[in-house]
Amino acid sequence: MHDDDRCPCLSGDTYGACCGRYHSGAATAPTAEALMRSRYSAFAVGDEAYLLATWAPTTRPDTAGLGDEQWRRLDVHRTERGGPFDTTGVVEFTAFYRYPATGARGSLHETSRFVREGGRWYYVDGDREANDR
Repeated sequence: MHDDDRCPCLSGDTYGACCGRYHSGAATAPTAEALMRSRYSAFAVGDEAYLLATWAPTTRPDTAGLGDEQWRRLDVHRTERGGPFDTTGVVEFTAFYRYPATGARGSLHETSRFVREGGRWYYVDGDREANDR
């Protein structure tokens, strides 16, 4: 992905002006929603190191679980707290994907929980429901 490509999170900004700056370490996500969007984009570009680095140490797995899905669209439904002065946040979203080998499509609906520690947001866990079609 190039900095002038459209960001996978569909914010309307370029990758370099949006999630790319978080992936490169040039900036940190200021809100829980910005972190969630950047994590979605990390799945889309295959950045496992970023996914693990932004996962809360208390719940972080050994691997991020990247698959062969092509992430196509992100719809953010709601946020609770998660602002620059909060310590916790919740983001509900649906992410849409397809498997290139078979053309099968699916979606992942999740209500994610985030925590801010040491001035940085981390993904804790989420309640999820996958729907393969």
